[in-house]
Amino acid sequence: MRLARAELYAGRTLLVVLMAITIVPFISIFTTALHPSGTVPSGIAWPADPQWGNFIEAFKVANMSVLLASSTFIVLAVVPVSLAIATMAGFAIGLLRIPGARLLFLLFVFGLTLPFEGIVIPLYFLEQQMGILNTRFAIVLPLIGLYMPFAVFWMRAHFINMPAEVSDAARVDGATTWDLLWRIHVPLARPAIASLGILMAVWTWNQFLLSLVLVEDPLQRTMAGALGAFQGHYATDIPLLSAGTILILLPTLLVFILFQRQVIAALVEGAVRG
Repeated sequence: MRLARAELYAGRTLLVVLMAITIVPFISIFTTALHPSGTVPSGIAWPADPQWGNFIEAFKVANMSVLLASSTFIVLAVVPVSLAIATMAGFAIGLLRIPGARLLFLLFVFGLTLPFEGIVIPLYFLEQQMGILNTRFAIVLPLIGLYMPFAVFWMRAHFINMPAEVSDAARVDGATTWDLLWRIHVPLARPAIASLGILMAVWTWNQFLLSLVLVEDPLQRTMAGALGAFQGHYATDIPLLSAGTILILLPTLLVFILFQRQVIAALVEGAVRG
């Protein structure tokens, strides 16, 4: 009993420490954003006269409305295509067990080990030859490919644990492979697909490196990528830079708050099945 209680307290203490490590930087950035423009705040201190107008100023200076449209376009171009390809690939590898499925799966697992930093230079020269450098598609196309290893791994984990009786019953009723995918298994896979879509949307929204290297125009990058240009112009104005950072982080925080149940449910479901 004492051992179980000690483990419980130790676990809770660890969670509190991890939560503090995660939250304290956000609190520091938020309080810094409220200080007068041009000052250099020290530590976490609530200003005597909070400058809420810094957020409005940062929104105007960084052209956030244009960046919102650019980020939304990139997310809408990347996520649906990635979900469709990953769902079909995961279905073929995990459920249909096509010839060479094990080798294909190992190749996708190998793709999980490739860092973005290691391929960004070859991507730059490849896109230069293709003529799409400095356009939004310079971000969209690489992200679709780079998301595939994880996305296929995620969807394959769902389909491989589906009962064979579901497919057998559909086959008896005359369902084709296409019907089996879109009419039977895709509706059953909605939690996994939704959670994967949320994760990829957040990752795309926060994509920094590819946006910074492959697109010169800050207004055609993601919001996180545009922060590099914003920082270059206002590196000495710490409060204004902090306000811009908060505005960029706000959409992803809202997504996680609104859809945290779907993400947690899919993760728990995958852990239980695995």
